[in-house]
Amino acid sequence: MRRIVLAMMMAAAAQGAQAADYPEDLPVLRGMLRESPRYVRWQGFYAGGQAAYGSSDHNFNGATSNMTAQQLALTTIEKEYQVSSWPVIGGKVSHQSSAFGGFAGYNAQWGDAVLGVDASYMHGNFGGAAAGSMGRQFTTSDGINNNVLVTSSASIKFTDILTFRGRAAYAIGSFLPYLFGGVAFGLADSTRTNVIDAQGTNPGPPPTNAYGPVTYTASENQHGRLKVGYTMGLGTEVMLFGNVFGRAEWEYIRFTGPIDTNINTVRGGLGYRF
Repeated sequence: MRRIVLAMMMAAAAQGAQAADYPEDLPVLRGMLRESPRYVRWQGFYAGGQAAYGSSDHNFNGATSNMTAQQLALTTIEKEYQVSSWPVIGGKVSHQSSAFGGFAGYNAQWGDAVLGVDASYMHGNFGGAAAGSMGRQFTTSDGINNNVLVTSSASIKFTDILTFRGRAAYAIGSFLPYLFGGVAFGLADSTRTNVIDAQGTNPGPPPTNAYGPVTYTASENQHGRLKVGYTMGLGTEVMLFGNVFGRAEWEYIRFTGPIDTNINTVRGGLGYRF
């Protein structure tokens, strides 16, 4: 028993001597050794440049219906057969385009939570065009046989888009994934034309001309018209070196009007945090 106690005392003394010789600046082992994630301070102002690629979807259904309603206001053919509701131009048109621009904003940070405001600008060419015609023959309540043909065309192109977004993010080391949403402003060039040919006859006998033939023509050409919509999306930033960071995001933008437009883009960029 004495030998066992003596051996334990000698082992304890040796361990104490080794601990005294252990460098104080070496980390203490607590289970598995793991390197702490890098902490990045995201608060402050930032700005940068970006390039994007995406598609625009333009819905031309009813693009000229309000023009038809104005041309045929107070007429029997519009009142009874709703010519303005005819699907003269139908379907959607998609277009792909690249774009470039810049962004700037400000972040406020509380621990790992980051909230901010952000402005993003793109210059590109997101547009489409469509055309169609539809004709019908029908008899109105006054007994007149009507022959009506509507021919329409429309186009739209967005060249400059500016979005103001609120951002909510969560810092994970050097990465900052985020969600955003806000208001969108776009400068668009658009054209619309609408031609209505109509003629009416009395059935007789014998058939006689009741009116026409008449032609109603309307056109609209707008350049640099301001459109207002909304935006939403998600992205992530990664701190590269110093105050330089990279950004990648997806953004959805919607503008409504006679020609509804949806724009989806993916983009990448480099920025500097001040």
